[in-house]
Amino acid sequence: MIRTGTAHYEGLGKAGKGRVSTQSGVLSDARYDFNTRFENEPGTNPEELVAAAHASCFTMALSFALAGAGYTDGTLDTKAAVTLDKDGEGFTVTKSALTLTAKIPGIAQAEFDQITAAAKAGCPISKLLKAEITLDATLGN
Repeated sequence: MIRTGTAHYEGLGKAGKGRVSTQSGVLSDARYDFNTRFENEPGTNPEELVAAAHASCFTMALSFALAGAGYTDGTLDTKAAVTLDKDGEGFTVTKSALTLTAKIPGIAQAEFDQITAAAKAGCPISKLLKAEITLDATLGN
């Protein structure tokens, strides 16, 4: 399976303006530039997109792992916080912190912890990231 995304940038450096799109069309010419990345102006940025990809990939992996363990109902809410740090003349993504809140009827904490750790390790986006990946998982009933 191959999925694609495209980016177009006009102008250079801080004066440049970009547009990003996804194959599915969910993002279509979404704005991204210096101001959306570093100054919180409306639009998107690469780190936000990586965070959304990591949160959704992990959550889906966990959903399938829980179903595979015999659970049939529940809710999973995941936030990924991607950290971008200065690295010499450039930047590096150094961390993706996953925060999960889950409600899975009938699961014991130890089994939940084991399944979430395996899902984090098996998530394709977790594997892609060379950054530190942390997981804070809360099970509520």
